[in-house]
Amino acid sequence: MKILLFGKNGQVGWELQRSLAPLAEIVALDQEGADGLCGDFTDLAGLAETVRRVAPEVIVNAAAYTAVDKAESEPELAQAINARAPAVLAEEAGKLGAWLVHYSTDYVFDGSGDTPRAENAPTGPLSVYGRTKLAGEQAVAGCARHLIFRTSWVYAARGANFARTMLRLAAERDHLRVVGDQIGAPTGADLLADVTAHALRAVTGRPELAGLYHLAAAGETSWHAYACFVIEQAREAGRPLHVRPERIEAIPTSAYPTPARRPLNSRLDTARLRSAFGLHLPDWRDGVRRLLDELPAG
Repeated sequence: MKILLFGKNGQVGWELQRSLAPLAEIVALDQEGADGLCGDFTDLAGLAETVRRVAPEVIVNAAAYTAVDKAESEPELAQAINARAPAVLAEEAGKLGAWLVHYSTDYVFDGSGDTPRAENAPTGPLSVYGRTKLAGEQAVAGCARHLIFRTSWVYAARGANFARTMLRLAAERDHLRVVGDQIGAPTGADLLADVTAHALRAVTGRPELAGLYHLAAAGETSWHAYACFVIEQAREAGRPLHVRPERIEAIPTSAYPTPARRPLNSRLDTARLRSAFGLHLPDWRDGVRRLLDELPAG
C-alpha cells in the first residue's frame, strides 16, 4: 500500500509521518513538493497530476489555511487551500478508488449552546476560516471512501502552541488576562495521528465505516482554565515563572476582540468515533502533561 500525505511539516502532518509509517510506504509532501511532485494547494492542476503520478491507495490531507484572523482579509486564498484543493483531491481519489482522509474543525459550528455537538448537528460558521473548512468537508464527502475528522484546539510540541505562549508570558509578567468563556478540548496532534492510523486499518476491512467523525480529547475546559493548568503544572515542575494561577484573570471574549469571531462552544460529541472504532479517548489533561514534559525547560 502507498499513502500520499500532504502537509507533512505541519503539527498533524509531522505526527502522521510517525503513526502511518508502519502501515505503508509514505510519499510525504510539503508546500514546496519534491521530485517533481506538487504540494502547493494553490496549484490545482499540479495537485491532480501528483495524485495521478503517485497513484496511492490512501491520500491524507493534513494541509490547511489555519490563520483564522488573516483569512478575513484573504478569503480567496483560504477558499483555494481549504475548499478547492480538497475538492480536487476528492475527485482524483474517486477516480483511483482511494481513501481520502481530511481534517476539519469545530469552527464549522456557530458556538451556541453549552452541549457537545454531534456530527449531524446544524452547522453555522462565524468566520471565513470556518466557512472554507465547511466547504472543504462537503467536497471531500463527495469521495465515496472518505474519513473526515473534525477536531478542536490542536496543539503539538513542535512549533508554536498555546501552552508555550502562556509559559513565555508567565516568565515575563506577574499578571495575565485569558479568555474564559470559550469552552473546548485541547487535542494533541499525536492523538489525531494515532487515531487516524487506527481508523485506516479498520476501514480497509470495513469500508462501511467511511464518513465524518468528531475527534477530540475527552473532557472540556476554557482557555483560562487551560492556562491555569499549564502554569500550575509548570510551577510544580520547578519552572521559574512570575505568574501564579490566581493571578490569571478570566475575561470574556468581548474584551479581546479579533477580526474573526470564535465559537464560544467548541464541545464535540465523540461517541460515534468511539463506538465505530472501539476507542478510548484520553482526558485533555493527559496530553497537555505530556506536552509540558516535552517542551524545553528554558
